[in-house]
Amino acid sequence: MSESTVNNKRIAKNTLVLYVRMLFLMAINLYTSRVILQALGVEDFGIYNVIGGFVALFAVLSQSLSSAASRFLTFEMGKGNKKKLARVFSTTLIIHFLLALVIVLLSEIIGIWFVNNKMVIAPDRLEAANWVFQFSVITFCFNLITVPHNAAIIAHEKMSAFAYISIFEGIGMLIICYFVMISPIDRLILYGFLILLIKTSSRFMFYIYCKRHFEECHFHLIYDKTLMKEIFGFASWNMIGSSAVILRNQGGNVLINLFDGPVVNAARAIANQVFHAVNGFVQNFFMALRPQITKSYAKGDMEYMMSLVYQGSRISYYMLLILCMPILTNTEYLLHLWLKNVPDHTVLFVQLTLVFALIESVSYTLVTAQLATGKVRNYQLIVGGLQMMNLPVSYVILKLGGVPETILYVAIFFSISCLFARLIMLKTNIHLNVMDFMVKVIVNIVAVTCVAATVPCVVSLTINKSTMWSFILITFLSVLSSFISILYVGCTKNERFYVHSKVTRYICGLIKK
Repeated sequence: MSESTVNNKRIAKNTLVLYVRMLFLMAINLYTSRVILQALGVEDFGIYNVIGGFVALFAVLSQSLSSAASRFLTFEMGKGNKKKLARVFSTTLIIHFLLALVIVLLSEIIGIWFVNNKMVIAPDRLEAANWVFQFSVITFCFNLITVPHNAAIIAHEKMSAFAYISIFEGIGMLIICYFVMISPIDRLILYGFLILLIKTSSRFMFYIYCKRHFEECHFHLIYDKTLMKEIFGFASWNMIGSSAVILRNQGGNVLINLFDGPVVNAARAIANQVFHAVNGFVQNFFMALRPQITKSYAKGDMEYMMSLVYQGSRISYYMLLILCMPILTNTEYLLHLWLKNVPDHTVLFVQLTLVFALIESVSYTLVTAQLATGKVRNYQLIVGGLQMMNLPVSYVILKLGGVPETILYVAIFFSISCLFARLIMLKTNIHLNVMDFMVKVIVNIVAVTCVAATVPCVVSLTINKSTMWSFILITFLSVLSSFISILYVGCTKNERFYVHSKVTRYICGLIKK
């Protein structure tokens, strides 16, 4: 059995494990979101999400180093250099611990001032908002310190660890819902504290798992000047892209709060939860795929790396399309079924967020391929610079009287721009054939989308969508149409033969039983 076949089977196995994890989490998240929204109320729910979003703005200081930790650990594992691997882990752990101290300092100086003087929060909820802010900062710092441990698990492709610990988090969220619903004290404060408790407990589990299973995950106090310079060099340029993503996502929440208030923040928060629920399926596949892209580059196996980049982009989009199509055609009905009381702007927020997610999914493998090379300066100056434009452009349009959904229209525009910029940069860095990618991936997914959307959209416009039977019909047509379009428009002849053979073998196995 060839090495690429073994790697593909490992990717499939890890993806399956992560899917089971995701199904469990999605079911819990959909339920808990509804319960928490009812328990806190729209205003407190919006306050919690905008406060958490503001704290996440400090991730601009950590996301770049997180990417560096993941890249360097995976790269050295691909090289097979165990001594260097251990030094990379200890060095990244020291860096993240120091960064956590810096974030605590900045949060207590800048963050508290901003929450109390700039955010639109009712005076009687300001004390609760300050408590939530402190809980969010502590949670964020615990997450930050355990980033190297998460990176080690991903590099070793031991995805079952995520599944088991996620089950713990999911059960914890159900317990949180119960206590918040019956709480005689301030529910917003209690919710923030219990989230802190669950998140820090799960981070500790990651720490214990890594220490027991991976020999390089034993901390040693070292000072490797060359390695630190290399990691900081990578991270400093990567910080441009990390800053842009944080400012686009969390900065958008702050803009909505400043121009439209916490009620609209609640609508955006609900859209984000839908985004994370469906995008989690793609991220599970991508999490299983990402280490192989970096390792194949480290080994110099460019042919296998390119096949992963091409197929990964298409499959990521296909998987998301199957999930998004029923939601896009039934958004209003689903939201009323899920939440009962749907905040204004939520329907369009959800639909635009899913369109944005579909476009972004094409770029996941491209970003990983670029980071694997370690050549990030020019890439981040161009792609990160484009992403940086989200916040100022959104601010100007909102200032001129734009609707709250402006931030997503702008995000979609720059997401498309960044996709093409990445292709151009990768043409130089890994000799990616741009026209070949355009034909085999971009044209392919556009054709698949157009064919898949035709029947469900026509039916959706011609029937009454307020009944359960119409919802079932449109959902069935959306999924069926997507599958048929992917199989007969998106897949090659060899891919169709592979799918048919697997399905036939599975059916024959069931008949024999």
